[in-house]
Amino acid sequence: MRLPGNQVHFDEQDPNSEKGRQGLRSSLSGLDYSPLPRVSPRVLVMGVLISMGGLIFGYDTGQISGFLEMPDFLERFGQRKPDGTPYFSTVRSGLIVALLSIGTLIGALVGSPIADRIGRKKAISFWCLIVSIGFVVQIASITAWYQVMIGRFISGLGVGGLSLMVPMYQAETAPYWIRGALVCAYQLFITMGIFLAACFNYGTVTHYPNSSACWRIVIGIGWVFTIVLGVGILFFPETPRYDYKVGKAERAKQTLCKVYAANMNHWSVFTQIEEIEAKVRLEHKVKHSSYREFMGMWKAPRMAYRVILGMTLQMFQQLTGANYFFYYGTTIFRSVQIDSYITQIILNTINFLVTFLGLYMVEHYGRRKSLISGALWMFICFMIFASVGHFSLDIENPQNTPSAGIALIVFACLFILGFATTWGPMIWTIQAEIFPTRYRAKGMALSTASNWIWNFCIGFFTPFITKDIDFRYGYVFAGCNLLAAAIVYFFVIEGQGRTLEEIDTMYLEHVVPWKSSKWQPPSAEEMARIRREAQTGAEADILDASAYEAAGTGSDDALRGTNGAKKEGNETGTGLLSGETTSHQEHA
Repeated sequence: MRLPGNQVHFDEQDPNSEKGRQGLRSSLSGLDYSPLPRVSPRVLVMGVLISMGGLIFGYDTGQISGFLEMPDFLERFGQRKPDGTPYFSTVRSGLIVALLSIGTLIGALVGSPIADRIGRKKAISFWCLIVSIGFVVQIASITAWYQVMIGRFISGLGVGGLSLMVPMYQAETAPYWIRGALVCAYQLFITMGIFLAACFNYGTVTHYPNSSACWRIVIGIGWVFTIVLGVGILFFPETPRYDYKVGKAERAKQTLCKVYAANMNHWSVFTQIEEIEAKVRLEHKVKHSSYREFMGMWKAPRMAYRVILGMTLQMFQQLTGANYFFYYGTTIFRSVQIDSYITQIILNTINFLVTFLGLYMVEHYGRRKSLISGALWMFICFMIFASVGHFSLDIENPQNTPSAGIALIVFACLFILGFATTWGPMIWTIQAEIFPTRYRAKGMALSTASNWIWNFCIGFFTPFITKDIDFRYGYVFAGCNLLAAAIVYFFVIEGQGRTLEEIDTMYLEHVVPWKSSKWQPPSAEEMARIRREAQTGAEADILDASAYEAAGTGSDDALRGTNGAKKEGNETGTGLLSGETTSHQEHA
């Protein structure tokens, strides 16, 4: 596969071409290998609409920092000093801000079984409804601060579900040659949501400073985004993999043709269909309980490794310290007499605009190089930021040290440049790539839950920590960034330009991560052999079921059933398994 300009070429897959790789099936010589558009209009529209799930997340996250400084919000929900002055204690503000993350954690965990039961697009609509209910609870609040907190918790449930469903829908539907950029668009829309929230906060507090309209209008605007996504997704098709799973094969084929902008006889569509059909036949042969399927995920080859890796990467996305910068923005910008609302607009504008660069980098420089360089960049920024803040800035009266404030502003912006182009968007891409379809929903749910756990910890505990160690807190994040770079170097496999099936095979083969960019996919027969030995092909599932049934009846034939399954798998290796692996396409 080559990507010159705006077209994708398939000369390497064509058995009749001089550029065709060895081991290609001659039976595929009659297929269409003509170039396809890199981005079809349908994929573009789909990417924009589905990514609005990220906009909802960013918008809901970004608005609360402005609310805490609005006079009416403070008057209604704050506490009182002895002289009657309203204020937010560290605990109360921490709960209002961070309880959203607890909701998102739960939403991400329960999102997996809901997605498998009702489908991907219906699940997206469902979670949009939950977010809307949370908005209603918040807007209806009068003086009870815990009602705002509960409303944010309910909204968090929906945001958490969307944070799982949006990357999953994109990964299961998008052509693999733009999968990385499309999943990264989710992060782009998160930054757009945060930016819009900052702008609306500034607008409403300027025009309605002493009215509840200053925060109620901002929350109400969020309904527009949830309605557009929740209703709009119903006009889009279900993901091809889910349609095949529930017996709607013809509709799945038509969806693939439309998404790829190709005919049914094109190599990319044919082999994708072949792969999906093979996997669906296997899943229909073996039906497990949800509990047994979850436990089996940890025992499957290299799955525990991948789940832990996904959770670790999501944890370090939070430990890069991005939220710490937004928390300290008010203090550092006060040193040069800039309004706190303008502060948020400046930081969020940079955060939003440079994320476009991340969409380019993920497909042109790869995941590993981008993440490692981004982590080292952020390490340097934090070391300078923390040193200047602790040793040079007058924390009590920052306006007395404008030079130090300017330096902090510069490195805050440079940090955001590094985060928004690498760790912000690319972790979502890797999360959507490293799991096979059978376990993708569960693996992504656990990884996303890790993100939300650490999001809550940082959001809630940062005010307490910064009170004790001020800007030295930045050294902690600097160390985390250095460790994050090492984790990517030693454990993350390069997925640039790879299909999901090839990435899965790389993990099964124990490809050395720092050599993964030079890895060449094996032939179809070799791919089948690797999967048979790893017991991830047809015979592995049949073996699993046979052994389980034998054990359940107390039979001594479990081992014989195992051998029989292996024999059956070998006999069908040139049929079902060959069809499953030769396409080098994604797991279905």
